[in-house]
Amino acid sequence: MTKSDIPFDMVVVGATGDLGRRKLLPALYFLHKYGEISSQGRIFAVSRQEGNRDSFIEQAGTSAKRHIEADELTTEDWASFTERLDYVTVDATDATTYNELAKRLADGGDRVRVFYLATSPTLYGAISRAIHAAGLVTPTSRIVLEKPIGTDLQSAAAINSSVGEAFEEHQIFRIDHYLGKETVQNLMALRFGNILFEPMWRSEHIDHVQITAAETLGVEGRGGYYDKSGAMRDMIQNHLLQLLCLTAMEPPAQLEQDMIRDEKIKVLRALRPFNLEEIEEIEQKTVRGAYRLGAIAGETVVGYLDEPDVAKNSTTETFVAIKAEIDNWRWAGVPFYLRTGKRMGHRVSEIVIQFKQVPHQLFKSRSRAIQPNRLVIRLQPDEFIKLGLMTKRPGPRMILEREELNLNLADRPGGHTFQAYERLLLDVIRGVTTLFMHRTEVEAAWTWVEPILDGWQELGGRPRSYNAGTWGPPKSIALLERDGRSWYEHHVDSES
Repeated sequence: MTKSDIPFDMVVVGATGDLGRRKLLPALYFLHKYGEISSQGRIFAVSRQEGNRDSFIEQAGTSAKRHIEADELTTEDWASFTERLDYVTVDATDATTYNELAKRLADGGDRVRVFYLATSPTLYGAISRAIHAAGLVTPTSRIVLEKPIGTDLQSAAAINSSVGEAFEEHQIFRIDHYLGKETVQNLMALRFGNILFEPMWRSEHIDHVQITAAETLGVEGRGGYYDKSGAMRDMIQNHLLQLLCLTAMEPPAQLEQDMIRDEKIKVLRALRPFNLEEIEEIEQKTVRGAYRLGAIAGETVVGYLDEPDVAKNSTTETFVAIKAEIDNWRWAGVPFYLRTGKRMGHRVSEIVIQFKQVPHQLFKSRSRAIQPNRLVIRLQPDEFIKLGLMTKRPGPRMILEREELNLNLADRPGGHTFQAYERLLLDVIRGVTTLFMHRTEVEAAWTWVEPILDGWQELGGRPRSYNAGTWGPPKSIALLERDGRSWYEHHVDSES
């Protein structure tokens, strides 16, 4: 990371909500603690709740003790951090209530002004228009939008247009915290910084790719929101498609933000589309599921339909698996298997590059079966890159066995390990858009996802059930077995 000496004012709209307390304030605290941001930076918490600076700092301190490790949260660091904080009561969608905030921002001069909308995406347009009407948008202003942008192509385009009325496209930062993870950025370093991998990164050598984002958590009190969203909108349309793009994109001419975005958009446009005229393909290449009663870490958990605020007749999916295909020269014939779910066997997010088998078996009479090379790029909970190789077992005979080269990113020297939100917030202040989504990316992703959602609607019925604590419906296993493949065994690897 590159330290920033850029003076800034950051206005966190909805700062008293879950995202502000759990992610944003801790991230800003760490950027302050480790001197990554300018001492001239100010943070304004904005919410409809009546309050003042003192009451907000008291609430923030209580929350910080829950979300920041005790050895990182020192009295001295927290006291100096709170000197940056201020609080203003504002109805974010009503321009007439911004007067007090405008007064406090008035002495900021031409410093960078960031508006972080930690609110429901349905309010993005109204808040952007109110900020503009209040005269708070400057040439150095930026606005940060959390996913999901819309619930379908039409609503995403409407949100983008509404925000675009108040801010220029280069001022809009659509954030996906997955892209701020150290391992994701190491994926680009691995591919484009080593001559070893890029020549092999194509259909001639790669059999298939798996991208998984599994959670052990359920809807965690967000049943009302999640029942209108589901795994496809909440995870596939943004997180997993972004990981697919970074895995599959062509090398950009330079590591410039617009060039990287352009290559990602090309991947999205090359995804083989689903359509309702071939609805049997949607039935064959996609799996949707919903968790039922089961056990997580030895404790019984309820099924999705018994979660608070979830409709008893809900057909919302909590699990999705998809066989995606990219119609271009590099990836023709290589399936990308995407999988995400709640209440799964283990919490894990990773990309698995499965290489092809060696063309000729020299060692078949002297060894176990030769296993193809496999590259595992794990994003969470532990971040590492592993490359599986066949090596000779020590001893007098030529017997091969599988070994792994392991780059454990948590063990590397360098002091504090910066988390995704810390890195992305610093990029916003610096105006670096590389790890943020362009409007075209968001809408291209919806163009591919929407026919699947429409197909499920036409097919009707409920998602297939799976027990909480397992790896999804049996049909998701069949999705790969039909092709003579199998899902990478995350639980075995994580316990070994």
